[in-house]
Amino acid sequence: MLFDITVAITTYNGAERVGQVLDLLQHQTGVENISWEIIVVDNNSSDRTAEVIQAYQQSWQGSARLRYVFEGKQGLAYARDRAVNEADSPWVGFLDDDNLPASNWVAAAYNFATEHPEAGAIASQIHGLFATEPDQELKQILFYLAITERGEKPLRYEPKQKGVPPGAGIVIRRQAWLESVPKQLLFIGRTAKSFVGAEDAEALLHIHNHGWEIWYNPAMEIQHVIPAWRLQRDYLTKLMRGIGLSRYYLRMLLIPAWKRPLGLVIYLVNDFRKLLIYWLRNRQEISENLVIACEFERLFGSLLSPFYTWKIRLHNYFHKSLTVN
Repeated sequence: MLFDITVAITTYNGAERVGQVLDLLQHQTGVENISWEIIVVDNNSSDRTAEVIQAYQQSWQGSARLRYVFEGKQGLAYARDRAVNEADSPWVGFLDDDNLPASNWVAAAYNFATEHPEAGAIASQIHGLFATEPDQELKQILFYLAITERGEKPLRYEPKQKGVPPGAGIVIRRQAWLESVPKQLLFIGRTAKSFVGAEDAEALLHIHNHGWEIWYNPAMEIQHVIPAWRLQRDYLTKLMRGIGLSRYYLRMLLIPAWKRPLGLVIYLVNDFRKLLIYWLRNRQEISENLVIACEFERLFGSLLSPFYTWKIRLHNYFHKSLTVN
């Protein structure tokens, strides 16, 4: 390996955003004794992203090597897998084009990684940078927007109890990814046709299942830029439905295969019960209260989740069969 750590910026039509991330990376502190690189993974953009990166390469003065790669398969899962395979280092830190790292983010990530040899993934502390201040009622669901503020002390995630962190600002041990994460994840990330994300959680659960630890490091701070439209009802309800649709598959990854048939029955009964009770208690407020509407969409998506999972698997099976033939 040539470098100590790689920072991978994944972007789709990010010509107007990615420059701010690069500016912050160009002026990182505490990296004097760290060899590192930056890879911008262009995930099939149709705007001027490539031209913007080319201009940065020509004027680049940062201590890191700056590279550009194009990934034509649409979906964040493909972009991140491409970054891992392109990286010339044992660690890969993922930043989206709306993630603004603190001035010491690279140093904080690398130092924590070297101190935790059993860590397969290290999550950042993520603060929301809102274009418009969210209403007070929305603050109870803002963590669904990849905001992670879990105190000022490092902690180890236990996925069965508290899930896994979002992928924004996550730092992955390249070895853990290559030996744990399938080349084809079930979830590929949000696209124009689907609001289901969960590719981050799926990858992290595979890493966890292979015995690697997942940590939260509050010293790695980033700001997540959240435009006003992400606080609108249409976006939030679609987001919550998508989160629900991923839940069955993610839950099944945490239990042995022989328990999954029984797990399916328990899952369907329990989620139907929770949805029915919630609807009976809140049906008159769903159309008026955005938080209640969001929770209803999450519960409804969760009930549909097994069927959505089977739909994706059937689609992938027939697509693979047609490709082979």
